[in-house]
Amino acid sequence: MKAIIVGGGVGGLTTALMLRARGLDCELYEQADTIRELGVGINTLPHAIRELTGLGLLDRLDDVAIRTDELFYLTRHGQQVWREKRGLDAGYDVPQFSIHRGRLQNVIYQAVVERLGPQAVHTGCRLGAFSQDEGGVTAHFFDRTGAHVSTARGDILIGADGIHSKVRQTLFPDEGPPCWNGLMLWRGATDWPAFLTGRSMIIAGGLNAKAVIYPIAEGSGPANRLTNWAVLVRIGDANTLPPRREDWSRVGKREELMPHVAGFTIPHVDLAALIRATPEFWEYPCCDRDPLPYWSSGRVTLLGDAAHPMYPVGSNGASQAILDARALADALARSEHPRQALVAYERQRLPMTAEIVASNRRGGPEGVIDAVEKLAPQGFSDIDAILSYDAREAIVRGYAAKAGFAARLIGKSA
Repeated sequence: MKAIIVGGGVGGLTTALMLRARGLDCELYEQADTIRELGVGINTLPHAIRELTGLGLLDRLDDVAIRTDELFYLTRHGQQVWREKRGLDAGYDVPQFSIHRGRLQNVIYQAVVERLGPQAVHTGCRLGAFSQDEGGVTAHFFDRTGAHVSTARGDILIGADGIHSKVRQTLFPDEGPPCWNGLMLWRGATDWPAFLTGRSMIIAGGLNAKAVIYPIAEGSGPANRLTNWAVLVRIGDANTLPPRREDWSRVGKREELMPHVAGFTIPHVDLAALIRATPEFWEYPCCDRDPLPYWSSGRVTLLGDAAHPMYPVGSNGASQAILDARALADALARSEHPRQALVAYERQRLPMTAEIVASNRRGGPEGVIDAVEKLAPQGFSDIDAILSYDAREAIVRGYAAKAGFAARLIGKSA
């Protein structure tokens, strides 16, 4: 069996490794001319790190990432709502990593090149069209000028080509653009003095105004870390078009961001100074899509953001793409026919990811901050008098169960 993978992001690259580990052939096609280290920080949760560990990548990740050990949920005024251990410190047998998205992608990409050979990865190839018949799928690829560069033939085609997926658009031509919830996200990273344990993560504020700060790599010296920050603020109405197209590489404007930063007070970190020290940062209107009724049509299926783009809540985007890759590879390895495998994969993953998309729209685990801020908008002297420990735990732990990273839900590695 041979798979054609469209998209060279975390999801597509991990799928290639998962297929290779099961003795299944594949080729990957990426529209960018080179696979570069783009983006800023993300968190990769233990259930996803377990899969990458099973692929032999733990040591490589350790070389370029930070093992997150604790997470704080604060109000925008800096009052603590929830604190919990993370990764190994929380009792998992694998870490949670805070990592530069590009470095995560590069670790997986280098493993793909080593194990499948450089000839398995085709860059500068934009999917133009595909067709399928009883024997397989044929896909046609073009360069950025519109010139035809390649035609590929395989048993299945996997669309791992992101929120603006050409594969998804072909399967659902009338879907329309992504849904914007009125939130704008600014993100950046810079060298900065370590705070708290040097492996701590802070989330301050609810869904309408939130700041996130955490280290993603070692810094310029022992006392510093490459520190990632994000500010998420509602600037428009939901269900309207975003002011600018979703593009992770769009440079942000300091004069637009800084007035929103003044609304946060965060202990241990001077957020305004951190942002002022960041030479360049990026903006992104937070968009997702409504869950689909199905992902698979014959020999074609979707994966990662192409299947279930979600708001950046709960540290779940890249993690869920990695879980998709594992589930799809397993289904293909044990099924007698590719179509049967794609149906099994969809049945396993679609309902769970649809629930996560819906939960992220409500604020995910960070909804515990919204709940407290709604009850005590000017702050509190006793958090338990505002919202009990059990009520706060139910919000946070309930999301972990839905997303599949509650400790009791972690399964065997890849």
